[in-house]
Amino acid sequence: MSTPEIPAVPLLDPREHHLRIPSHHPGLSLFLRHLPPPSDVQLRGIVLYVHGATFPSALSIAHRFDDRSWRDELCAAGFHVWGLDFLGYGQSDRYAEMDEPPDAHAPQCRAEDASRQIEAAVRAITAHHNAARLSIVAHSWGTIATGRFAGRCPELVDRLVFFGPIARREPTGDPPAYPAWRPVTLREQWERFTAEVPQGEPAVLLQRHFEEWAERYLDSDPQSRRMQPPGVRTPSGPWYDIGRALQGDLAYDPAQVRAPVAIIRGEWDSLCTDPDAAWLMRALQASPLRRDVKIGRATHLMHLETGRYALYRETETFLAGGDLPQQQA
Repeated sequence: MSTPEIPAVPLLDPREHHLRIPSHHPGLSLFLRHLPPPSDVQLRGIVLYVHGATFPSALSIAHRFDDRSWRDELCAAGFHVWGLDFLGYGQSDRYAEMDEPPDAHAPQCRAEDASRQIEAAVRAITAHHNAARLSIVAHSWGTIATGRFAGRCPELVDRLVFFGPIARREPTGDPPAYPAWRPVTLREQWERFTAEVPQGEPAVLLQRHFEEWAERYLDSDPQSRRMQPPGVRTPSGPWYDIGRALQGDLAYDPAQVRAPVAIIRGEWDSLCTDPDAAWLMRALQASPLRRDVKIGRATHLMHLETGRYALYRETETFLAGGDLPQQQA
C-alpha cells in the first residue's frame, strides 16, 4: 500500500529547511523548521525554540514583524535556529482525540508527553549537526516541558532561556478540569495579549501587527474557519499543567536542571511575577549560573510586542556564554 503524500509546507524564508521526525506516539510525526546563520557570520551554536500553550513556531520565533523575526536576529548573531511544533499544533500531526468531542478524553499534550517530543527533536537536531548538545529557548508552558526534559537528559543541554516561565505557587483551591482540546478564537487571543497592560499605558501590541498575525494563526489549523466563531483547535494539556502549577503541583523538579538558565520576563507578566521568579531562582539550585532579567513595559507575550528587541538582545547575550570560569563553561 502506498504512503499518502504529505502536502508541502510553504517556506517562510528561501533558506528554511523542514524536517519531519517520528514522535513516540505511533503514526504521529513532529514538524521542525530550521534556519541557518548567514555563511559570513561566526557560528555560535544551535538553538531550539519551544513554544507555549496556544501557537506554534511559525507564529512565534519565525513570525516577522515589519519583515524581521526573532529567528532572523538569532541567525544574524551566529546561531542555527530550529523551531518545534508540538503534536496538535502548527504543522505537526494532530492527536486522534482532537477529531472527537473535547469532553471525550483527558487533556492532550501534557508535560511528560511534550518532554518526550522535545527529546525526539533534540536528538534529531544534534544528529543533523553532529553536535553533542544544544541550547533551548522556551516560552511559558514550554518551560515546564523543557524543564522536565532537561532534568532527564542533562547531557543534551547547553543553556536554557526560560522566557515568561511558569513557577509553582502555593495552592488556593482545586485545579480546574480541562477537556482534551479547546478552540481558541481571535477575540480570546487579543484579550489575552492585551489584558496585562495597565490602564492608561500605551499599547505594546500594535493592532496592525495583530491583524496580520491573526490571519496566519487561523491558517495554522485547517478546520479553524469552519468553526463559529473561527478558532484554532488547541490541546488542553498545557492549560492543565499551568493550572496544576498555580495550585502547587509543578510538573518538573527545577533542582534536576543542571544547565545555566536565564529567566527573562516582562514587567507586567502576571504569570511570572517577582515572587514567581524568586521561587524559581531558588529552586534551580543545581544550575551553575542563574540570571533573572526583567524587561520594562512588557507582558507575558513580549516577543510579539514593541519591546521585543530587548528580549532578543538579552537572549543572544546569554546564549553566547563567556560568563563562567573556563573550567565550568
